[in-house]
Parts: sequence; structure tokens; C-alpha cells
Amino acid sequence: MAREQTFTITELAREFDITPRAIRYYEDQGLISPERAGQNRVYSKRDRTRLKLTLRGRRLGLSLAEIRELIDMYDVGRDQRSQLSKFLTVLTRQRAALERQREDIEAVLAEIGSLETRAHELLGGEARATPRKKNLAKR
Repeated sequence: MAREQTFTITELAREFDITPRAIRYYEDQGLISPERAGQNRVYSKRDRTRLKLTLRGRRLGLSLAEIRELIDMYDVGRDQRSQLSKFLTVLTRQRAALERQREDIEAVLAEIGSLETRAHELLGGEARATPRKKNLAKR
């Protein structure tokens, strides 16, 4: 019987461009659970997948608790409907939060533009248009 592929902390850190400390943190949080070979951690394919999902969840802005809940759902059962339903709920909530943040940022940028224009007027110069980046999200 072939032995399962394993990974060292250094290999995973290099592959995912994170520090070993970050991997140990995710381990402390219960997101991954490597085996031990003496003092060394030995990570399985399952640990690698869980780490990959954790990093994806962090990129999406999910909390570690949300990530753990979603990952654990895949470990305990094969009811994909409930897993996907929970995932969609989390994604919908995250999308709404990001949309609110974008609206807040746009409002602050508009206020900054007004203040810049007013400051230029008070300095006696003509109001100069400040170059703005195009909003790529609205494409």
C-alpha cells in the first residue's frame, strides 16, 4: 500500500507564500492538525487542503470561526446541499459588507475631492482636478 504524501512546514510555507508562524497559528486555531514525527510537524494532504481553504477564506474576508465552521462541515458529512447553502449565506453576508465599505470609501473620496477643491480656491489658485483612478469594479 502506497504511503500518503506528506509535507513539511517549510514546504507549505513556501508553496503558499506564508510564514511558518502563520501555519502554526492556524494549527493553534484548530484549522489544521498535523501529525508529529519527534519534534517535527508532518502535514497530510488533508492538512494542505484545509490550509488552502483557510487562506482562501481569509482572502474573502471571512473570520477564522466562519472558516472553521465551513471546513468542518466538509469533514463530518457529505450533505453538499447544506454545505453549499451555508457557504452561500456566508458569501452573501460578506458581499453585503464589502458593498457597504465600497459605498463608504466612495463617499469619503467625494468629500476629499470637495475639500481639495475648496482648499485650492482658498489658496487663490484655480481648482485643479485631482487625478482619480477608474472604478474597475463597475465594469
